[in-house]
Amino acid sequence: MQYDKIKDKFAKLIDRVPPFRKLFYTALDMILLRQWYVKREIKKYFTKDKPIRFYDAGAGFGQYSYFVLKNWEESRVLAVDLKGDYIDSFSQYVKHIRFKNFSVQQADLTVYLPKEKFDLIIAIDILEHIKDDVQVLKNFRKVLDKNGKLIISSPSNFDESAKFTEEHLRPGYSKEEIISKLESADFKIVSFEYSYGKLGHLAWLLSMKYPMSMLGIIKLFFLLLPFYYLLFYPLSALFMLLDLKMKNKSGTGVIVVAE
Repeated sequence: MQYDKIKDKFAKLIDRVPPFRKLFYTALDMILLRQWYVKREIKKYFTKDKPIRFYDAGAGFGQYSYFVLKNWEESRVLAVDLKGDYIDSFSQYVKHIRFKNFSVQQADLTVYLPKEKFDLIIAIDILEHIKDDVQVLKNFRKVLDKNGKLIISSPSNFDESAKFTEEHLRPGYSKEEIISKLESADFKIVSFEYSYGKLGHLAWLLSMKYPMSMLGIIKLFFLLLPFYYLLFYPLSALFMLLDLKMKNKSGTGVIVVAE
C-alpha cells in the first residue's frame, strides 16, 4: 500500500487550511498508538520544568515538534525531513503561532550532521525507509549529548503488512537486529519493547488500515470518516490503552530508547 500518497493529501489540506492543522494533530494523537508510546517515553525522561534541545529526525507533519514546543517552554527544536514541502508548511505554521527557538532543514539523514548537540532525538517510522540506517544512527550518536536519549519507533519483523508497503526498504526490525545496529553505532540500550501487540494490532486495523484503505479507493469516503470513527473509535481506543499498559511478548512495532 502507498501510504505516502494518502499522507500527501492530508499535507495539502492542512497547508491550505492552517486552522485544520491543530485538529489534525489531535486526530493523530487519538488514532496513532505509536504516538501514545513515543510521548509516554518523552514524558518519562524529561520533566516540564527544564527546556529540551530536541532533534525531530524525519519530522513529517511536525506533530512531535509541536508537542515539545507546546509543553516544554524555551525548548530549542530542529525539525529535519527529506520532504521540504512538509517542513516548510510546518515552519510557516510555527511562525504564525509565534513559537520561538525553532528551525527546519530539508536534508538526507545519512549525510546531514547538525552543528549543535541535543538532549532528545526521535526517529519515528523512518529507519525502515533508509538503506544505510547504521550511518543515520552514527550521525545521531555524534550529536546526542551526554545523558541524552534517542527514541526509535519502527515496524517489527512480525509486521506482515510492512512487507507490502511500497515506501519501505526493509520489512521491519527484529529485536536482535535493531539492538545490534544501535550498539554498533555506540549506543547503550535503555529499553526495548514491542508495540502493537494483539490488541494494538486490532486497534490499528480499526483506526488506520480500514479507513485509509477506503480513502485510497473512494475519495468521498473522507466525508464519512467522522461517522466511521464515531462508531469504531471507542473500541479502538480501549484496545490501544490496554496495549500500552500490557507487556507485549511480540508485536508489529518496536519502541527502543537508547543513550
